[in-house]
Amino acid sequence: MKTFIQKYYSRSPMLLLRLIRLVLVGVLLSSCEKALEPDYPDFLLSEEAVFENESTVNAALANIYAGLRDNSPVTGGVDGMGVLLGLYADELSYYRENAPIDNAFYNHTILPNNTAVGNFWNNSYSLIYSANKIVEGLEDCPLEEEQRNGFMGEALFLRAYLHFYLTQLFGDIPYIQSTDYNENASVSRMPLTEVYQIMESDLLAAKNLLPVVEPSGERLKVSKGVASTMLAQLYLVTQQWEKAIGESTAVITEGTYTWQPDLNSVFLKESPATIWQLKPEFEGSGTKEGETLIFDFGPPSLYALTDRFIEDFETGDLRKESWTRALTDGVQSWHHAYKYKQNYYGGSSTEYSILFRLAGQFLIRAEASLKLGNLQEARDDINVIRLRAGLEPTTANTQEEIRKEVQNQWRYEYFTEQGHRWFYLKRSDSANEILGPVKPGWKATDVLFPLPANELWNSY
Repeated sequence: MKTFIQKYYSRSPMLLLRLIRLVLVGVLLSSCEKALEPDYPDFLLSEEAVFENESTVNAALANIYAGLRDNSPVTGGVDGMGVLLGLYADELSYYRENAPIDNAFYNHTILPNNTAVGNFWNNSYSLIYSANKIVEGLEDCPLEEEQRNGFMGEALFLRAYLHFYLTQLFGDIPYIQSTDYNENASVSRMPLTEVYQIMESDLLAAKNLLPVVEPSGERLKVSKGVASTMLAQLYLVTQQWEKAIGESTAVITEGTYTWQPDLNSVFLKESPATIWQLKPEFEGSGTKEGETLIFDFGPPSLYALTDRFIEDFETGDLRKESWTRALTDGVQSWHHAYKYKQNYYGGSSTEYSILFRLAGQFLIRAEASLKLGNLQEARDDINVIRLRAGLEPTTANTQEEIRKEVQNQWRYEYFTEQGHRWFYLKRSDSANEILGPVKPGWKATDVLFPLPANELWNSY
C-alpha cells in the first residue's frame, strides 16, 4: 500500500488546474459572493496558463485559503484543532451521541486509525502539494516581478504554516518542498531541528517577498506582518527567545495593527487588532466557529465549556461575560464559547475566522521575556491583556508566579482558538501537571499524536 504522500504526489500534474476549474464552476453555479475569488477567465488552456495571469494565480491561492477554512487543522468546525484540542486539553466537553472521535480526544484514547488524525495529516499535505505547485509554477512565469514576488511569498508562507502545525501534532515529519513523484516517493520523517530550519528559511523568504499590507484591506491574505507573527511563534517553540521578542515587537510596534480595547469588538471582521483572518464561504454566513460552538438551548447538541474552565475564571474577568454565554433548562446549566456571535445566515457576515491577532504577540513576548529573566517586561505585556479583561495589574513577582500568570492568560485569552491552550501546556511541559488529575486516560506520551496508520511503514 502506498502512503498518502506517495499516492498524492503521483497524481496527474494537471491536479491544480482541475482544482481551479472546480472553483470556477462553483462560482458560475452559485449566486452568492465567495471570498478571495477574483474575476476569472472563462477557460484555461493549459496548466502553464495558470501562471501567466494574475487572476488565475489568485484563484490557485484562493483554493488553499478555502482549504484552510474548510479542511485543515485550523478550520473552526468539528474536525479542527479548536474543537478537538479543546477536548484533548481541558476546555470542552462533548454531548454528541455515538461520537467515537470526540470520545477518543476527550479520553486520550487516540489510535493510528483515528479518522481525525488522518485528516490532520492528509489535508495538510494536500494543501502543501498545492502550495508547492504554485512555487514551482512561479519560477519562470512571465508575471511582473512585484506580482510574482507577492505570490511566491504567499505560497512559501502557506507551506511553512501547514508544516508548523504538523510538527506540533506529530513531531518529526517530512518537509515536502516539491511535487516531483520520484523525489517524494521515498520521503521519511526528518528530525525536528531540520524541519524547523527549512521552515524558518521559508518564512524569512516569504517575509522578504510579501507586501506590508494585503490588497483587500480585510487581512484575508498573508502579508509581512503575518510572516513576522508566524516567525515569533516558531521562535517561541524553538526557544530562540530574543528572536521571538524581536518579531513580536515588530508586529506590535510597526503600526499596521492596533490594540482593540473593547472585548465585544475583538472578533468583528474590521477589528484593527486582527492580523490574518479567513472569510466565510458565502457572504452573510457566520464563521465555522460560531456555527460549531454556539447553542441556544440545553443540553448542548455538540460541545460546551467544561465546568472547571468556567469556575477557574478570575473574579472580575470580563471575558467570562463577553466571551462565554450561559444557558439553562431550569435544572442544569451549560456555557458555550461566545467569542464569535453570528451562527446564522444574515444579510452580511459580521465576523471572519481569525487565525492571528495582536494579543498573541503580547503573550509570546511575555513568555519569551520571562525565559530571559526579564520579569518586568513580562509583567508589562501580561498587564496589557489583563487590563482589557477588566482585571487589576498582576501582583506576580517571582519567575514562577509570572509563569503561572502567562499560563492563565493563554488559557483565558485564547480558549477554543486553534488549540492554543494545548500547545502552551505542551511546550511548557505542564501537561502532566494540569491534565493528569482531570484526564484518567492521560499518558506522558500523549504530547504527540500517533502517525496515521497508513504512514507507519514509511516513517523511518
